[in-house]
Amino acid sequence: MGAFDLSGKTALVTGASKGIGRAIALAYAEAGADVALVSRSADSLAEVGKEVEARGRRAVVLPADLTDRDAAAGAVRGAIDGLGHLDIVVNNAGGSNFLVEFKDLRLSGWDKLMRLNLDSAMVVCHEVAPHLLERGAGAVINVASVAALGAPFLAPYAAAKAGLVALTKTLAVEWAQAGIRVNALCPGWTATDLNRNLWEDENASAATVATVPMRRWGTAEEMAQPAVFLASEASAYMTGQVLFIDGGATAI
Repeated sequence: MGAFDLSGKTALVTGASKGIGRAIALAYAEAGADVALVSRSADSLAEVGKEVEARGRRAVVLPADLTDRDAAAGAVRGAIDGLGHLDIVVNNAGGSNFLVEFKDLRLSGWDKLMRLNLDSAMVVCHEVAPHLLERGAGAVINVASVAALGAPFLAPYAAAKAGLVALTKTLAVEWAQAGIRVNALCPGWTATDLNRNLWEDENASAATVATVPMRRWGTAEEMAQPAVFLASEASAYMTGQVLFIDGGATAI
């Protein structure tokens, strides 16, 4: 695989039990990396662990609720203990389970989505920072979203993802001379369990991708390969960047 080869590398992937996180974990295993897997769903996570091992790589399964700061920090420590060290950190945990006009938003909903989409990644980065800085190497990939540019009816999710992009750029500058790269991956409309209600409905699906130049949904696997690029030597001179994988939606 050359520059895209991850043989001998270790990776932590959060939100790894399904969707984009699962696809990234499996893509890393196929590229040669051992993977620590974090998610709230212990059973689903165990299945992904088996899939990683079926590809000949080691899997460390770490069920944890990343909205709990102590649990998030513990997951990082568990990954380092289980794999010996970390080369790659993917903050993928996130999502939103409601659409609401901002004026009708419950503030508890804002807090919940901030904890899930921004605070969880912040805690993981904060906990892993001493380890990466001591090693003088590493790649951090924060999975944000095209919603970081603004998304009606998704104010807390959009604001959290915009915050994640800002955190990405800040850490990229602070850690660059230490040999650590930090980039953001921003998926567009991707067909996962999270939005199954949209892409399984023919009318809703067509309306959703009507403004996407490619006129289709992305797949989790189409997000995973760019994540391999961001973790590998193929992107060795790339840091502080925001990579949109969105079928051309943000080009308009």
